[in-house]
Amino acid sequence: MQFGLFYEHQSPAPFSAEGDHETFQNALSELELADRLGYDYAWLVEHHFLEEYSHSSAPEVFLGALSQRTKRMRLGHGICVMPPKINHPVRVAERIATLDLLSGGRVDWGTGESGTAMELEGFGVDYDTKKDAWREATEQCANMLTMSPYPGHDGEFFSMPTRNIVPKPLQKPHPPLWVACSRRDTILHAARNGMGALVFGFAAPEQAGKWVEEYYDIIKSDECVPIGHAVNPNVAIVTALSVNEDEQVAIDRGTEGFKFFGYSLGFYAAFGKTTPGHSTVWEDFKKAEGSIDDNHGNGGIGTPDQVYEHCKAYADVGVDQIIFVQQTGPANHDHICESLKLFAETAMPKLKADEEERLAKKQAELAPYVEAALARKAAVALKEPAKEEIAEVRSFGLRKKDAGTFVNTRSDRGGGLAVVADDPMAPVANNPTEKAE
Repeated sequence: MQFGLFYEHQSPAPFSAEGDHETFQNALSELELADRLGYDYAWLVEHHFLEEYSHSSAPEVFLGALSQRTKRMRLGHGICVMPPKINHPVRVAERIATLDLLSGGRVDWGTGESGTAMELEGFGVDYDTKKDAWREATEQCANMLTMSPYPGHDGEFFSMPTRNIVPKPLQKPHPPLWVACSRRDTILHAARNGMGALVFGFAAPEQAGKWVEEYYDIIKSDECVPIGHAVNPNVAIVTALSVNEDEQVAIDRGTEGFKFFGYSLGFYAAFGKTTPGHSTVWEDFKKAEGSIDDNHGNGGIGTPDQVYEHCKAYADVGVDQIIFVQQTGPANHDHICESLKLFAETAMPKLKADEEERLAKKQAELAPYVEAALARKAAVALKEPAKEEIAEVRSFGLRKKDAGTFVNTRSDRGGGLAVVADDPMAPVANNPTEKAE
């Protein structure tokens, strides 16, 4: 089993730039520690306008910083919001590739649609078509990362001409693709598209086991046609983490934050209403806190032995990765670090003891099914255009010269960098017997 850490950058009101600065710096320190301790993944969400619940609106910037402070941990977008009105596919491809280069090929590319009124309506995304927008953007973005040039697209949600998107990622054909899931049908949707399932819906091991079995059944079937150019057969599930030698200390340290996490998520997704710029999520939560049920029996909260048994139950039903949530509400940085260390020293070694053997066996078992899925993809994949099929792109200056309206307004004085306004090779091109001066 592998282990990841999940960050929303929660910031209960009254929040401030100074408070968010501390939250971001603490998260970098926690993940740098986790990298040394042997945790496998850092997962950063992308949310917009969700005051208090998540201030992680530019995860690619945070992950870029993290890439320089970690050595082995994989850096996951959990997720990148794909509808083109929020993120143009070209910009996603450029950021994914750049991060992959900065990190030495450690990026995992999680994708999703977004689901709150605050976010979708903020960018003018239609709730009823967001899944179609996700699909179009994700498929084309994967093409952009692999094709030179990308032949262009005329779709329902975005259109563009032929362009070569640069840079390209180190990982070939592109970083592993995941999709956010919250229930059974979205997990099966991930399998049909050859994607890893990032299960953000909290599920007991018994239920998770059924999902895992159905997921891998589809991966092995003709239903699996990758949306990208590779298959990423993995199931990851989110759970809480608060571990201490004293069970009650673990509960006391985690309860408030984990309750706030669930409350604030429900607030924006299910029952809340708020005035932008006047958020009272934390204030409202404190009023309701006593009526919110504890759920410690279904989370990684307790002693090292209790948390080990909790994680082993997921491993035993085939879950590939557990993603721990710790930075919730007004979480204490020192307590987070203590919990990370204790889990890494006690439960993690036992849970990772046979990981290399498990991964090798899994890869060998799935190899023929992955090969078949990629063959199905190849049959329907977009083809790169021949050079003679690509329209030449003339600069604006050249177009103005053709029209007789070009005026050189650039100054060559100072700075030591002269801007060449006319093609030095133009005389040679027009008359091969002449030499360019």
